[in-house]
Amino acid sequence: MVMDRLHPLWGSRTYVMGILNVTPDSFSGDGLLNRDDAVRAALDQARSFVAAGADILDVGGESTRPGAGLVTEDEELERVVPVIEALARADLGTLISVDTYKARVADAALNAGAHWVNDVWGLRADPDMAAVVARRGVPIVLMHNRSKPGNAHLQDRLGGRYVGMEYDNLLEDVKAELKESISLAHAAGIQDEKIILDPGIGFGKTVEQNLELLNRLNEIAALGYPVLLGPSRKSFIGYTLNLPPDQRMEGTAAAVCVGILRGADIIRVHDVEFMARLAQMTDAILGKTAAKSV
Repeated sequence: MVMDRLHPLWGSRTYVMGILNVTPDSFSGDGLLNRDDAVRAALDQARSFVAAGADILDVGGESTRPGAGLVTEDEELERVVPVIEALARADLGTLISVDTYKARVADAALNAGAHWVNDVWGLRADPDMAAVVARRGVPIVLMHNRSKPGNAHLQDRLGGRYVGMEYDNLLEDVKAELKESISLAHAAGIQDEKIILDPGIGFGKTVEQNLELLNRLNEIAALGYPVLLGPSRKSFIGYTLNLPPDQRMEGTAAAVCVGILRGADIIRVHDVEFMARLAQMTDAILGKTAAKSV
């Protein structure tokens, strides 16, 4: 039912998802666990995001940057559940998403007030995730992911990137693997109207592959599901422009604009105010009927 707030309007405007990283080691430097009171910091950031135009708040407790360490279920629960509870109590008028690939974390987050699940492994990491999502009747973001620690190369200034990632045919392979995730969803009883696809920019793709995937995002949109795009501050921008994460605003803006032109329905971003304005202007140029007005 939560999806009903957006579903009739897919394609009519771009929705903005603001990133709340409840981690100490976010690649972008915005990890909220570095603050004295992570829950208060997350709530303050959420209010700022909503005022700036966020439609969805995405709460994550485990960094997915190349080379990041794994987080236990219990630690992830301790990070995300109090934040989601606080967001739900604050009733900010937005959807709350939990960024996790662990079924137990997803279930607890939904109990705490989250509305949907953002699974960076597309139901492939935890065999129980699809059943949890189906039982709860919530939307699920299925992301394409070929991340392999052995292919992650790290540089102090520009961060991690993937190298040596081999695809027979990049777009056809990504689409085929997304279809496999869709099949897993269907087998568990998840309905099509609950499914959102994410091509997985930055996850197991080289710089050049990320650029190609972004430019051909319309081929992902042609699968017939809403598309979430998350290019914000990522290393493919940094390595293209030779800039660290805190200087990737313009590169992110270019990626977001092209993504919207190629059919993205949701943009997942750190810099909500700037990107919400960019999305609104791009929507207006494209003549989308539900573009926000002043």
